[in-house]
Amino acid sequence: MTWAGVAAGVALLIAAVTAAVAWRGDPPRSDSSPADALGHVHGMAVNPADEQLYVATHHGVVRVSDPEAAYVGKGRQDTMGFTVIGPDHFLASGHPAPGETGPRHLGLIESTDAGRTWRSVSLSGQADFHALRSADGVTYGLDSTSGSLLASTDRLTWQKRSEIDAYDLAVQPGQPDTLLATTEQGLQRSNDGGRSWTAAGGPAFVLLHWASRDRLHGITADGQILVSADAAVTWSRTAGRVPDAPAAFTTHGNVHFVATADGRVLTSADAGATWQPMPTSRS
Repeated sequence: MTWAGVAAGVALLIAAVTAAVAWRGDPPRSDSSPADALGHVHGMAVNPADEQLYVATHHGVVRVSDPEAAYVGKGRQDTMGFTVIGPDHFLASGHPAPGETGPRHLGLIESTDAGRTWRSVSLSGQADFHALRSADGVTYGLDSTSGSLLASTDRLTWQKRSEIDAYDLAVQPGQPDTLLATTEQGLQRSNDGGRSWTAAGGPAFVLLHWASRDRLHGITADGQILVSADAAVTWSRTAGRVPDAPAAFTTHGNVHFVATADGRVLTSADAGATWQPMPTSRS
């Protein structure tokens, strides 16, 4: 396939996944079951406090663990831009739940009790982060309202670093000025904290997860899972492939997790060669 064909493929896949998982104006439902909520996933991460997978959905945060998935707390806000930055310490963005007063955009919200309760931190009514990433004291957010990458060292004050139309974002652990972003034009790299971007080359990626300085995973436009040990300079193929368009992706140790656009949350212990449905996921 030519690069033009690959670029067209990633553009179509990003558009399809965005349509499936982005906020589309339809309000969250307060009566959605956890299984229903997992049909519309915005992000996921493992909480180091309990080693369980937490999934940010259009209807609140769901903990996915045996024997079944369950909502965390009473909040049913449209939880977007989700990331876990420490034990029971979550950051997110999104939109209010039905019947809640306040601005349409939540800005940055924070939970220090594993999603049971949330508090507003900054940019309420101003920012709608569709991706949040934090490493070594720096938090980055892709703000859909302005098309900008914002950065903060205290999560209270923010600096606009650049404008970029990106779907996913990854920050190198231990070197927070090094970022990667997946775009319709291919993988983009920044070595100055998101102030400027250059083409990173390599395959066309949709989702990324930078678990450690020398372990970066990416899902390509055709569903392959690749790994890089040198910050995306080179990539190695794995046996892994996602079974459907991915909505969210993360790793924890040697375990992979993916939410798919057809409403499943899957786990793999063999680098994505085989997948198993998690509790309440659609089979």
